[in-house]
Amino acid sequence: MAFNFSVPTNLTDITNGHAKPAQATFNVKTGLAQMLKGGVIMDVINAEQARIAEEAGACAVMALERVPADIRKNGGVARMSDPKMIKEIKAAVTIPVMAKVRIGHFVEAQILEAIGIDYIDESEVLTPADELHHINKHNFKVPYVCGAKNLGEALRRISEGAAFIRTKGEAGTGNVVEAVRHIRTVNSEIRRAASMGDEELFAYAKELQAPYHLLKESARLGRLPVVNFAAGGVATPADAALMMVWHGHFILAKVLWEVRVLWKGQLGCDGVFVGSGIFKSGDPAKRARAIGTFRRFISPILIPISINYSHVTYMSPPTSVPTVQAVTHYNDAKVLANVSEDLGEAMVGINISDLSEDQKLAKRGW
Repeated sequence: MAFNFSVPTNLTDITNGHAKPAQATFNVKTGLAQMLKGGVIMDVINAEQARIAEEAGACAVMALERVPADIRKNGGVARMSDPKMIKEIKAAVTIPVMAKVRIGHFVEAQILEAIGIDYIDESEVLTPADELHHINKHNFKVPYVCGAKNLGEALRRISEGAAFIRTKGEAGTGNVVEAVRHIRTVNSEIRRAASMGDEELFAYAKELQAPYHLLKESARLGRLPVVNFAAGGVATPADAALMMVWHGHFILAKVLWEVRVLWKGQLGCDGVFVGSGIFKSGDPAKRARAIGTFRRFISPILIPISINYSHVTYMSPPTSVPTVQAVTHYNDAKVLANVSEDLGEAMVGINISDLSEDQKLAKRGW
């Protein structure tokens, strides 16, 4: 399907006062991701865990039958979760609920869309259903989040219709090293692209196997053109803080007659996914609160209270909104030290060097 990409950050090309239809559809899909920025999304396997996550300040939950650590431990084929369990989690919380499907399994995605899921994760954590093809996400009204370990992979997923990107990391290990590697790779490749002229960008797009127009837009922005979260191995408040963007400090540089924003601070993500790191720790509720409990006062904004992807109903939130301690205070070491105290035993981690090649999940997909 033909698709003209537009940046979903109030920069939509407007013609005669109206967004173009393809752009409007994509902007609705990216709207929720924009409102999740600065938050934590937690994996949960039942309604009780979902309530703990919401009370701890999670901005959304990922509903699945087994956290990645158990998927890795138990082996076998990992599939889409039971729709009944997903419905129970949706009924238990007021925050958005996401769920995973296997790479390429568009029928699982159709089922999730039919039961009203808020976001679909086409995930390498589940056993791929198709080794060559990802889902054509433009065919769905529900938005998608997808994993990526480098810039080319991220831009291919966006070209397919993903409205939200996350690092892959190595899920279920409690080891953040791969997530760090992936976001540093993306950032490095964007910086390289930002220094290129058009002729070089054409060649670089070929090298990355990425669409030229998305590569050029990433180079212009100095970041991915959609929301980008960290995922895979985030297990402590320090891990969460490590991955974040320092939004308040930036340099404006005039390069090739364009203004580019060059971020300073942490590693550059808009938020984090936390999977096994919370509910595989010694005190899940306390660790969730440490990573996910903080209340701050913000100016009223519009947030969606119902989304059917053809119409969105909005309301103004209360003046205090639950956000995330470690993510909110990622650049305040004193706060991070306080919330890191007495959390109980962390999940038992896995060294990446101890994994055989067939045990690495991040290599799934292309």
